[in-house]
Amino acid sequence: MHHHVLLLEDEPNIIEAIRFILSRDGWQVSCHSDGATAVDTVTRLEPDVVVLDVMLPNRNGFDILRDLRAQRATASLPVLMLTAKGQAKDRERAEDLGVSAFMTKPFANAEVIERLRSLVGA
Repeated sequence: MHHHVLLLEDEPNIIEAIRFILSRDGWQVSCHSDGATAVDTVTRLEPDVVVLDVMLPNRNGFDILRDLRAQRATASLPVLMLTAKGQAKDRERAEDLGVSAFMTKPFANAEVIERLRSLVGA
């Protein structure tokens, strides 16, 4: 299994933790931390799945998700929203925008891997 995941996250510790656990599990991991260019990066890299934080510099994850769902090329791309904003209204907003899965920080490593595997059908 060499699935490609794009991690849209700006917190260095979380980037390194997720990159480590996914690389060890056989994933190809790309990272990007600027919300303003996130949609262009998704389009350019064509990952199998995206892990998306809500709070990114220059643009939030909800707006990014909305734009991904509005483009034909990324409308059905699996997106796992992984955020510290775990209130019901945040989850509902993500679901309304078409998120594939929603998890809150802090997270269990095994759960992230399990969710991503299920999103790509692995």
